[in-house]
Amino acid sequence: MPFALSADDQYSPWTGLVYIFNLIVGTGALTLPASFLKAGWGLGAGLIVILAFVSFITATFVLEALSCANFIVRYKRMRLLSRVSHRISRANQINQSDTDDEVDESNEDAPLFTPTEDAIERFPSQPRHFYSLNEKLEMSDMSNMFFGRLGQILFFLCFAIYLYGDLAIYTAVVSKSLSDVICTYEPNINASCGDNLPPETKCWEGISFTRLSIYRILIAVFLGCMGPFAFFNVQKTKYLQLFTSFMRWLAFTVMISLAVRQLITKGPEGHPSVANITGLPALLGASVYSFMCHHSLPGLIAPISGNNHIKRLLALDYGLIASFYLLLSLTGVFAFSQPDELYTLVFNPRCSASDIEDSTFMRFIGYFLALFPVFTLSTSFPIIAITLRNNLQNATVGSNTASYPWIVQRLLFPFLSVIPPVLVALISENLEILVRITGSFAGAGIQYIIPALLVLFARREVQKLPSGESENVFASPFQGTVWVVVVLLWAIACILLVFFKLFLS
Repeated sequence: MPFALSADDQYSPWTGLVYIFNLIVGTGALTLPASFLKAGWGLGAGLIVILAFVSFITATFVLEALSCANFIVRYKRMRLLSRVSHRISRANQINQSDTDDEVDESNEDAPLFTPTEDAIERFPSQPRHFYSLNEKLEMSDMSNMFFGRLGQILFFLCFAIYLYGDLAIYTAVVSKSLSDVICTYEPNINASCGDNLPPETKCWEGISFTRLSIYRILIAVFLGCMGPFAFFNVQKTKYLQLFTSFMRWLAFTVMISLAVRQLITKGPEGHPSVANITGLPALLGASVYSFMCHHSLPGLIAPISGNNHIKRLLALDYGLIASFYLLLSLTGVFAFSQPDELYTLVFNPRCSASDIEDSTFMRFIGYFLALFPVFTLSTSFPIIAITLRNNLQNATVGSNTASYPWIVQRLLFPFLSVIPPVLVALISENLEILVRITGSFAGAGIQYIIPALLVLFARREVQKLPSGESENVFASPFQGTVWVVVVLLWAIACILLVFFKLFLS
């Protein structure tokens, strides 16, 4: 049964803001300048704003569905304790020796199960506070509440495909980025960037280790560093989140500042069009999931203390991230004649695509930015692994694991969440097909379709209950079925455009 978090398990709203920021901002942002060049700076800027807005809508849908799930859990808890109170009252009115004979077990007021002291302590004393975000619920819990059996199966498949795919991609990208930085052998100066070298290339001059063998060793190191977080709660990653958030802001600031410096000293070398409709599929494919956080949102929000203003904080997060994306893309597309598909390569003098002068300082900057995926994905990996672990557990044995052995509760599900994606990354560093499937289809389901359907069914369920129509301070500002329909139509359009880009173009 879901439970409320204690004060020791909570963190401040601003820390929650950092968690969400870190989860959303990934390496996908580094592909935006090149996509802006193809689609035009005006079309690109407009699409980023639209994507941020639609993603914010569905994030508020998740919040409202979560508050409705909290309402249902607390309402059932209230009914349970009301039945307990009724039975205690009856027991006090009759002789104790006759209680077992006279209490009618078939009475409809009988409790569904024997309450515990823990359940009684969590009983809310003020029914008007039934709408909350404090119960520890996951997306799978809401799926079980609001979807039928078929919906639960489809939800779990979509969720598992996306999260397993994400973890495999993160493992491969982090390990590949580290191997590109530490491997120094350059057989061809025109292909001096790690992305351009085959995996069979030696890592160092005179040493037999190849880039592929170093890549696999680094996967093991990454698993040893990040894997243990899957055994704990998301709150245990607090200081890791704060540190890497600083590194992300620093990396974005460096890239934007260098692009502005390039504009001031050399003038605009790039001359993108305002809009080029033929580049829209490429731009959408690169940016449609740039605001994804919905899969882990319930787990990140529940520990926030004083979360009555969570919608404002969420809006601030989306606003900051959209601003960073726009600054990064617009400065890059005008400052450089041909931004690389991976924008950080522009700042690495070792790369043939670089428009930056070679110097000791710029080499240092190049190495720092080459590690950008390590900063961004290393903190997202534990959050997604914990989310996957909790949802795997809820979908198979349920949230109440007290009757299961310790090895199932503490070891089985964490291992199931991290070992399969690491094995996939070990087998191959080329995850193009996995990226396509994960992003194009499962991603649309997680970011758009599932939140829209969850809030639609959640609203219907709570309206059936007494006081279900009372004010919900966590309700989405986008009320009405029309917003759900708009989001679903947008999801279909995104899937079709990305499908065209990835498989038909």
